[in-house]
Amino acid sequence: MSDRNRSFRLSRRQVMRGLLATSAFGLTAKFGTGCAQSPGTGGAAADGAAEEMVVGFIYVGPKDDFGYNQAHAEGAAAMAANVPGIRLVEEASVPETTAVAETMRSMIEIDGAKVLFPTSFGYFDPHILALAEEFPEVQFFHAGGLYQEGVHPKNVGSYFGYIDEAQYVAGVVAAQMSPSGKLGFVAAKPIPQLLRNVNSFTLGARSVNPAATTQVIFTGEWAEPVKEAEATNSMADQGIEVITCHVDSPKVVIETAERRGVMTSGYHANQSALAPKGYLTGAEWDWSSIYTQLGQEFVAGKTLMTGGIPHILRGGLADNFCKLSPYGPAVSDEAKAAGDQALAAIKAGELVIYQGPLKTNTGTEIIPASEELKTDNVELEKMDYFVEGVIGSIS
Repeated sequence: MSDRNRSFRLSRRQVMRGLLATSAFGLTAKFGTGCAQSPGTGGAAADGAAEEMVVGFIYVGPKDDFGYNQAHAEGAAAMAANVPGIRLVEEASVPETTAVAETMRSMIEIDGAKVLFPTSFGYFDPHILALAEEFPEVQFFHAGGLYQEGVHPKNVGSYFGYIDEAQYVAGVVAAQMSPSGKLGFVAAKPIPQLLRNVNSFTLGARSVNPAATTQVIFTGEWAEPVKEAEATNSMADQGIEVITCHVDSPKVVIETAERRGVMTSGYHANQSALAPKGYLTGAEWDWSSIYTQLGQEFVAGKTLMTGGIPHILRGGLADNFCKLSPYGPAVSDEAKAAGDQALAAIKAGELVIYQGPLKTNTGTEIIPASEELKTDNVELEKMDYFVEGVIGSIS
């Protein structure tokens, strides 16, 4: 989405909000909305059909970023395609500022949205929480934020996937393919979900090679293409043999590593087309499943406020919240077998990633011997450390 197009839509919304404020509500039907709408899903209500459920999706970056936003946009499209009665409104490249509050307000007041999916981590506090208080009849679903009973509004829900399960398997494959065990991780910000991905990737690698290490370089933002390229080149210069990442769009990392002859493991979506020689596998979201399920519940009249939809939705590989990218041509048969074995064990509940004894990379014990933290343990969503084997600091 170009800046020119986006600024046009925002100013158009603001004009229409002024019209609404002066009771010119009927003009919205004449001029339409300022949001991008899914092809072929509008107009049913105007023809006398049953009223549509308007669902809004907001993305912090472009919908075709080969990453986080693309994964959500593909899931949103699946909801619209699979659930009759759903109409989407979408806005891309909305920053984690008051801009997202304006977008949410416009979707509610202009487009008539009854459900919103503001998908970026930084949208949650204060923006989603403030708008949820103002519009108690609208459901707000946030990817990653942890809903707190009695603290957050009843119309706020939290959903996320245990994608670190797929990262663990990717770490297994990476270690199998790395003779030296030197791995790299380009990271945006030290939030719990990202730290969990780094740690699970490392634990997967060290299950194969106990001496394997993961060098972490933070860029400071979700989208910093120049810093992402610099970090990837730095890792290549250090002799790191497999690089993965947790940034909004892995495109720069994957393409830069491919040019340097370094193997890669993807994230968010399938980036194999960007690295035909060095792409091993990756941890992908599978939002189509959960978004379709939620869409069906919306149309059936279920809500967060009445308890029909849980306030916290979580799932992993076995629940189709995430998946492993297909193996690339560089992956050996041995690495495939090891990856498949880990994947099957996690899906069956036989493999627990966080088992004691486990220490941080500064020597502090996290989990004592004979104890474990299973995937759905809420303590893992508060993660603020790196495990042994990670080279880097979150401070």
